[in-house]
Amino acid sequence: MAKKMVVFCGSDEPQKAFPPFMLGIGAQAMDMELMMFFTMSGLNIIRKGGAEKIKLDGAPKTLPEFIDVVREGGAELVACSAAFSIVGCKEEDLIEGVECGGVATFVDEAEGADIVLTFC
Repeated sequence: MAKKMVVFCGSDEPQKAFPPFMLGIGAQAMDMELMMFFTMSGLNIIRKGGAEKIKLDGAPKTLPEFIDVVREGGAELVACSAAFSIVGCKEEDLIEGVECGGVATFVDEAEGADIVLTFC
């Protein structure tokens, strides 16, 4: 059974939005399963057109490029439906391929993960 890393992405601030993807790609390179859970302002990362607005000088890739890389590696991207009404987000606002899940989804995945990281 492959090891698993779960990453909690709770911010769209560039210094907090980029590291989850860098570490996630590292986990995938080590043959780990990866689940990324986006909530609060972190939902802006996976909103249509959102990642393009988040930039970090000196980053080796853009955020949309990082999203593509983790997806190609089989990452599961999950949007926190519990935060939708708080941040004014709807399922149709999300980029293609993102699943929706609530708090229980995160807790269940985190409970079975080998590594859990949070970026808020």
